[in-house]
Amino acid sequence: MLKPLKLAIIGLGHVGSAVLARAIPCQIASEIACIDIRKEVAHGEALDAVHALPCSYTPSIHVYSGGFEECRDADVIICAAGPSIQPGEGNDRLVLAEKNIAVIRDVMGEVTKYTHEAVFIMITNPLDITTYVAATEFGYPAGRLFGTGTTLETLRFKSILGQHYHVDATDVQGYMLGEHGNSAFPAWSSVGIGGMPLKDLDSLFEHEGALDKEAVAKNVVNTAYDVLTSKGWTNTGIAMGACRLAKAVVTDEHAVLPVSMPLNGEYGLQDVALSLPSIIGKTGVTRRLPLHLPDDELALLKKSAASIQEVLRANGLIH
Repeated sequence: MLKPLKLAIIGLGHVGSAVLARAIPCQIASEIACIDIRKEVAHGEALDAVHALPCSYTPSIHVYSGGFEECRDADVIICAAGPSIQPGEGNDRLVLAEKNIAVIRDVMGEVTKYTHEAVFIMITNPLDITTYVAATEFGYPAGRLFGTGTTLETLRFKSILGQHYHVDATDVQGYMLGEHGNSAFPAWSSVGIGGMPLKDLDSLFEHEGALDKEAVAKNVVNTAYDVLTSKGWTNTGIAMGACRLAKAVVTDEHAVLPVSMPLNGEYGLQDVALSLPSIIGKTGVTRRLPLHLPDDELALLKKSAASIQEVLRANGLIH
């Protein structure tokens, strides 16, 4: 009998609980283990989900809580452990670095007692910092561990462009790249709708006013802080992004999505993790796709890398 697909969620705070709530209707796995250092929270979230299943479209999913030993036979692990940025702490996820580097070292120390085989998807902020630590310090196979990266920024980018041009956002092509954070930037050279390049969009689609590229770029980044200050946390968008990535893994989809991994000389960059479009299948990232960026976008990518490296250096992770 085939082993059922299993998802382990580490950290059941606002983000992890949102991942759980979306993983069930997305039918990512038939077994979901909830893991948190606060065992009663993991138990409560799992129990709450179980009691909702008789009313769902996927009532056969087995949801339960447990310890890190549940990672042993997991196919996918989604990690949302550690504190999130709070309103009033400043609009920069990088302020969490010192706290969450320690958290992720603890988490990875426990996870790797049981597996180096599960595909590991990082959400914990600062995303590119925690991804770099997890990917470089614990012997995890290259490609099996990656961060959600600019998947969320890209979803926001597509949403804004879809609204501007009055089209379904799923039909917008294009990426936000670099840091999951303030130095993320739109790769305008990658943008198109229905096969039509950016330069032709104004003449082909309805719109009100000229496309203000600078305003769009700022809007994508600042949306996170608008959500944060309005409701106190961000969780819905990133949970959906993580589930999208997990679905690409369990269905061996070979989807192309922008995720964070350490660079190995792409664009002349190394000693940093950031987001580039990547092919994602059952073993994780099977290939990274370095776009042919024009000089202005390449400069923004290098600026983003420098921003991340400054934090890595300040925390003794690189020299």
